[in-house]
Amino acid sequence: MSTAFPHVNTPVPQRFPVVVIGAGPAGLTLGNILRAASVDCVVLEAQSREFIERRPRAGVLEEWAVRGLERRGLAGNLLARAQRHTECEFRFGGQRRRLPYAELTGLHHFVYPQPWLVTDLVREYADVRGGDIRFGVRDVRLHDLGTDRPSVSYRCPESGERRVIRCDFVAGCDGARGVTRAAPPAHRTRTARHDYGVGWLALLAEAPPSSDCVVFGVHPAGFAGHMARSPEVTRYYLQCPPGDDPANWPHERVWAELRQRLAAADAPPPAEGRLIEKRVLDMHNLVVAPMAYGRLFLAGDAAHLTAPIAAKGMNLALHDAFLLGDALTGYLTRGDEGGLAGYSAACLRRVWDYQEFSQWLAEVFHGPASGDPFRAGTALARLHRLFDSPGAAGAFAEQYLGGSPLGSG
Repeated sequence: MSTAFPHVNTPVPQRFPVVVIGAGPAGLTLGNILRAASVDCVVLEAQSREFIERRPRAGVLEEWAVRGLERRGLAGNLLARAQRHTECEFRFGGQRRRLPYAELTGLHHFVYPQPWLVTDLVREYADVRGGDIRFGVRDVRLHDLGTDRPSVSYRCPESGERRVIRCDFVAGCDGARGVTRAAPPAHRTRTARHDYGVGWLALLAEAPPSSDCVVFGVHPAGFAGHMARSPEVTRYYLQCPPGDDPANWPHERVWAELRQRLAAADAPPPAEGRLIEKRVLDMHNLVVAPMAYGRLFLAGDAAHLTAPIAAKGMNLALHDAFLLGDALTGYLTRGDEGGLAGYSAACLRRVWDYQEFSQWLAEVFHGPASGDPFRAGTALARLHRLFDSPGAAGAFAEQYLGGSPLGSG
């Protein structure tokens, strides 16, 4: 909900056509799109530049998302440095089975850690295109969103003064815990949530990848995942109880479980290394609809969460940013209202498609460890079908890669 306007003794308000709240992939991509179209904007970020450029996050990008960045001049470093993955591997029943999704679709994944992408986008926005970005802002508040004269205020980290920015539009790109998701009145939005009832222990290891592709270990002891991040760093996941304490997972236990759950004929054991990140993620999905209220438009995790089961989160954030950037540009430069009017529906079509696929894949991953013989049996049936039916393999590959964008972007 909008808050009361700040005290009249605050400094004279500034004005920008767009205020972007949050400097993650969605907010920075949106800012770059606006700058390229000569639409002035300001990006407000609660953390420091150093923090957002180092924050460990996802690293799998679908080809349509990379091509969207490329068309907007934002993929130079990515295309030069990213790994290209063309297949994935499932390990179950002591066997390893590869699914060559590039052969099935003509598309592939790019592996490029999110901190690298954020670093590229910050540099392009602030250093190359001269965009205004303000780090370390505090106590961000939104005002008069339901009118044609919205504003945003925040507390300046240097002076402690409350600053006011008047604008035409606010883009909420500040993630799941940001201020913008809670801004629309409760009666104007609907939140749909699904809890999987499991946790994933998310690990980053200073160890080289043990496979040249993503590996999914489907095991009665619990799911395990292996994803390369760089030649020296590997992301691992281990299924665990929701709310588990990372302290329950010392070095020895982590590597013993990874060896067990990723074991398969002719598969080398994972290369051990120092664990530089260890946190528990409770697996749940969430969707806020509509993704707009008045002059506020939500994007990325501020509007929807997708558990990292199918590596969809960063891709959805970019899809939102492409659509919102084009829609705001159309309105502010040509008076075209169509993109903004259709923004939420266009985003949610892809959001729900990805949510459904993540739910399907979650049952494959978690069913064998559920303790329910029926869920275990159906999960294994799905796995066998992937490798026995070309049609099933093709359908999986299309969903896993995201296909072409649904809508523009």
